[in-house]
Amino acid sequence: MGDFWVFGYGSLIWRPGFAHVETRRARLHGYRRSLCVYSFVHRGTRERPGLVLGLDRGGSCIGLAFRVPGDLRNEVITYLRERELVTNVYRERMLSIRLDNDATNGETDGGETVPAVAYVVDRAHEQYAGALDAADAATVVRGAVGQSGKNEDYVLSTLEHLEALGIRDHWLEEVAKRIGS
Repeated sequence: MGDFWVFGYGSLIWRPGFAHVETRRARLHGYRRSLCVYSFVHRGTRERPGLVLGLDRGGSCIGLAFRVPGDLRNEVITYLRERELVTNVYRERMLSIRLDNDATNGETDGGETVPAVAYVVDRAHEQYAGALDAADAATVVRGAVGQSGKNEDYVLSTLEHLEALGIRDHWLEEVAKRIGS
């Protein structure tokens, strides 16, 4: 099998954890980045859940696409499933993404469309938090801690990495402001 793409929109952007040979900005239509998943493991506990990002229906999302050599397919998919499907709140999907023509210009339109592995939230899962406003999301995030650390650190690190890539997420920026308040 040939090379394949993986779409990252949250922590995969700043900590992919798998071998890849190319990274490109990309846009996924039909889904948006959202703190819509209660975290019972990595950034919270069942008793004191945190929030992590999920791809939820609607809008579009700019993230990073990672091209993985075909000979690493089984290894990388196994890694991603162990990382993303801990509680099965995400569903693994092959979705069409549009690659950026030029990673330096900040545009994600007009490039090649390719299929990519992506993890979207299962709205029927008990961990689905739904569409929270920024104030409610900040209240859940503030003080939550899980196996991977503080929930605030996850949100702030994601935002820092998005900003470094020139990707604006106004809602996530508002959540971050409210976490500090």
